[in-house]
Amino acid sequence: MRAAFTVIHRWAGLFIAVFLFIAGLTGAVISWDHELDEWLNPHLFDAKTTGPTLPPMELKRRVEEADPKIRVSFFPLSFEEGHNADLFVEPRVDPKTGELYSVPYNQVFIDPVSGEVAGRRFWGAISLNSEDILPFLYKLHYSMHIPDFWGIDRWGMWFMGLVGIVWMFDCFVGFYLTLPRRTKRAADEPDDGMGAASAASVASSAIARRTWWQRWKPAWTIKRGASAYRLNLDLHRAFGLWLWVMLFILAFTSISMNLNNEVVRPILSRLSTLTPDAFDDRTPAALNKPIEPKLTFPQAIDIASAEARKRGWEEPAGTAFYGSLHGLYSISFFHPGDDHGSGGMGVKMLFLDGNSGALQGGRVPWEGTAADIFMQLQFPLHSGRIAGLPGRVFLSFMGLVVALLSATGIVIWFKKRAGRMGRKAAEAGLGGAPVRGSMR
Repeated sequence: MRAAFTVIHRWAGLFIAVFLFIAGLTGAVISWDHELDEWLNPHLFDAKTTGPTLPPMELKRRVEEADPKIRVSFFPLSFEEGHNADLFVEPRVDPKTGELYSVPYNQVFIDPVSGEVAGRRFWGAISLNSEDILPFLYKLHYSMHIPDFWGIDRWGMWFMGLVGIVWMFDCFVGFYLTLPRRTKRAADEPDDGMGAASAASVASSAIARRTWWQRWKPAWTIKRGASAYRLNLDLHRAFGLWLWVMLFILAFTSISMNLNNEVVRPILSRLSTLTPDAFDDRTPAALNKPIEPKLTFPQAIDIASAEARKRGWEEPAGTAFYGSLHGLYSISFFHPGDDHGSGGMGVKMLFLDGNSGALQGGRVPWEGTAADIFMQLQFPLHSGRIAGLPGRVFLSFMGLVVALLSATGIVIWFKKRAGRMGRKAAEAGLGGAPVRGSMR
């Protein structure tokens, strides 16, 4: 059993190591994506003028009027003083070709007072310049920038969801391999969790009397003054044990977010009651066949605001979005600042059908069935924002830990492989006589 799990851990770890190393380092950075983006690009985020702001619909109109090939899909309904408005756009369909126009940007920054465009960029572009670096790292984190093909834009998310599944199961395998063997071992040679044979072949009576915990305890510690290899092994094993729960949470939440509709919601709906969600449950249209709404943005905002008042919500309408692939409006309600720092747990949403204006449900933090709240928690847990600033600091640390575990795992594999090859060469030189011992 242990030998089989050793092989599983070895190859599962090798499969996910590089991707988790990248995801860990990028995760440590994007915990502060908004702050770093503003710091790197003040020309995009900082408004140059002060005074009364223009109506949100006027800003939307100006952006669309400046480029007939695009339409605004998302825009704020209130503005932070001293900051530009941040709008997202998408290409329209070219009536001549039936395909989407080629537009080199999907995000527009506009001064809410003067109405002047401060800049444009393609969020998620593969670029390392100051304007693109944070969106590039963010998309790299969850999709590895795997390109779209066959009209599907989720290959990268599916792949990283698969990595998350392997990672989650490997968490249990790795934990099992740290447990002490039932065989007696020398006091200074704790099981390395990788199936290496111990050089100590004689166990004293004192070792035989050690408790199970005394034999497992070295796996939780980092030996001082150890060799480089032993230090690498101790870091891999001890960090994996002490932070096992958080590693499991990160693995599971990465599956929940990348394979939400494909895996998590179908399984959860069989185990518990999951409230239907308009965006998750509707089959999206093809990318080049967006659903044109009959309802306008102002009409959708008015209907949603009236419904919010009826429900007794105190939060003002904060953003408006139209999902052209689902034919749905989403109007969000939150106090200024709660849309980012809370990880979504401070934002209420209402969904409206783009043709009829009929209410199609919504998302209200901390409300719904146990399954609903469980799904709401996935991003706040994964990002650390559920615990505010301390949570984000801790998640940055966890990103570095994930990268460390990936790097140390690869080093262990190389060392083990070199040892195995050396033993095989020695056995061949001795006519097949077995060579005992292990590399330190």
